[in-house]
Amino acid sequence: MLPHAPANSSRPAIVIHLCGFLVLLYSFSMLPPMLVALFCKDRSYFSFLVTFVTFFVPGCAAWLATRRQIAPLKTRDGFLIIVLFWILFSLISAMPFWLDNALGLNAAQALFEGVSGITTTGATIMNDVSGLPKAYLYYRAQLNFIGGLGVIVLAVAVLPLLGIGGMKLYQSEMPGPFKEERLTPRLADTSRTLWLTYVLLGAACAVAYRIAGMPWFDALCHGLSTVSLGGFSTRNESIGFYDSYPIELVAGLFSLLSAVNFTVWFVAFTRRTLKPFRRNAELHFFLLVTLIIVLLTAWQVWHKGMYDLTGSLVHAFFLASSMITDNGLATSDYASWPAHTIVMLLLASFFGGCVGSTCGGIKALRFLILFKQSRNEVHQLAHPRAILSLHIGQSVVNERVLRSVCSFFFLYMLVSILFIWALTSMGYDLLSAFGTVAACINNMGLGFGVTAASFDTLNDGAKYLMCLAMILGRLEIYPFLILLSRFFWRA
Repeated sequence: MLPHAPANSSRPAIVIHLCGFLVLLYSFSMLPPMLVALFCKDRSYFSFLVTFVTFFVPGCAAWLATRRQIAPLKTRDGFLIIVLFWILFSLISAMPFWLDNALGLNAAQALFEGVSGITTTGATIMNDVSGLPKAYLYYRAQLNFIGGLGVIVLAVAVLPLLGIGGMKLYQSEMPGPFKEERLTPRLADTSRTLWLTYVLLGAACAVAYRIAGMPWFDALCHGLSTVSLGGFSTRNESIGFYDSYPIELVAGLFSLLSAVNFTVWFVAFTRRTLKPFRRNAELHFFLLVTLIIVLLTAWQVWHKGMYDLTGSLVHAFFLASSMITDNGLATSDYASWPAHTIVMLLLASFFGGCVGSTCGGIKALRFLILFKQSRNEVHQLAHPRAILSLHIGQSVVNERVLRSVCSFFFLYMLVSILFIWALTSMGYDLLSAFGTVAACINNMGLGFGVTAASFDTLNDGAKYLMCLAMILGRLEIYPFLILLSRFFWRA
């Protein structure tokens, strides 16, 4: 058993110890794409090898040098480690793109692509995705997959082996207002079961793509990016390249399945029952909103004469499901759809999927709470003496959760508006700025206007700004704001 830190142990040393371990752990993710490059006899293996060595060595050194500084994590440590590691996470993810001279990417382009992949945004600066070596196509899909559930949740399955409790990390990383919920009594078991469910869903998606007609390599890459709701594709035209209704239906279906709370999946699998799906109020609300958006989208493109009735329904189901869940896979001609339809779908991307899933956005549960609270306010005005409570399913929403949801909604919209203002001040038109910010802060990846084809049209300053938007969206804003607070740094 590893020794514990004395009472006066250095808090910075503990943070360094954990960051070193997490960097060490993540550096191993460079090995699979390196093997793909070696198998394909592509020189890109060198970029992955250098990245692995560059971060493995200092990560291992920091971990070993501070191994006697182990102590229970405090809440402030969890937030600090999450933010620090996501900064390191982004740098590590970007490095292979930056090192390979054949790609010709500068620092801003490489960082944008890396951050977009690991935050499951799927916005790309690559102008010729189809021409990339297979190692990079696989690597981009792997970035989506690892970022989908969060490498921190994977790490806490190992942290107990080091004598370190991982609950503070887990609460900082997992999305949604009910972060204290666990699937199993031990957090390590929780994270392992989450990843097992995640991997099984990814495998099922890849097989479904193959059955629908995709080549095996494309099916694997799209399977990884679909269940992570990441949106990176192996083709310039994304899913539209295949011009296949079955493939679009698979993509839309697994986008919705991946937007379901993974705790619901876990309970359904372990108890072999569909009751968790039938009883989940958030899921019912999410599916109802999605159905309305799909039908509205189908009617609009059919009314414009773009497709026949069947084509309108299939394309609308796929693209609406992709954008509302913040997946970001697309048809090849989505930019030519009516502007008001795209704006509606961009607004829908703020809705997102269920909490505890791999989606971005504000999340359906928060919207459900806000909707029910607004309805209660109307009833309260009509009946001032009435005592009303707010229920989600069989649970009563307490005042703390309600305050948290309201403040988060306000901050999310305020930060989005500030980013839109910043882009317009750089000279971009309002619709392009709105579409770009919606794509990045919601981790959705499909731009509009000047970024519809590629985000490389952004200048370097805008790219860095959108990298910040993607990370803020992935971590749901609060961890960054907490670090900027004076209260956080008080002893």
